[in-house]
Amino acid sequence: MADGRIIGRIIVMLFLILILTGGGILWFDFLNVIDARNVTGPVANALRGAPLVGRLIPPGEPRTQPFLADDEFINLDAERLAVRLEALELRNMEIQRQEQDMVSRLNLIEQIAQELEERQSALDEREISFNALLADAEIRDRAVERNAVNMINMPPQQAVNILESMYDQDVIDVLLKTDELAEAGGTMSIVPFWLSLMDPQRAADISRKMVSRPFALN
Repeated sequence: MADGRIIGRIIVMLFLILILTGGGILWFDFLNVIDARNVTGPVANALRGAPLVGRLIPPGEPRTQPFLADDEFINLDAERLAVRLEALELRNMEIQRQEQDMVSRLNLIEQIAQELEERQSALDEREISFNALLADAEIRDRAVERNAVNMINMPPQQAVNILESMYDQDVIDVLLKTDELAEAGGTMSIVPFWLSLMDPQRAADISRKMVSRPFALN
């Protein structure tokens, strides 16, 4: 009796294993993981007459599983590489554009710097010229003052003789400096007396030019 029970249990277990195996094959076939016709082979053909199995595994050619060609992976990598190359090309174009903008800005800065340097050079030259003119004016003013002091200290007629031999502008400078010295010293200016000793026409011309105060007279 015991041996019969064991044998019965073994048969039941084998039957359960077959059912689970068949169910697993059918489930994986339904999920398109495997092709039950290729796996079961002759067994499926033998059981196709059964109502349940015949419905689950209908007759026909084995279902072919979709597969990828060997070069499809290569094409995908090529597409990715092409996208990366395109992105690198766009990046390179952007960098070149930025470099061109930078070069243009540098050229503009250099141009502005050159213009500023030229303006600074012109200002320096004008300053040098102005300082030279100022120095000349100071030297001339000291010379005119020295001549005026010398003429004040000499006899009036002698001073008039010297004045008449000078250009009109030099005469005017000496007369104006003489007036300044007299005003600074709080004394009477000798300029009217000098003019009275000069030739009347020359004295009139000098007086007229002193009133108009031109920049240069010859």
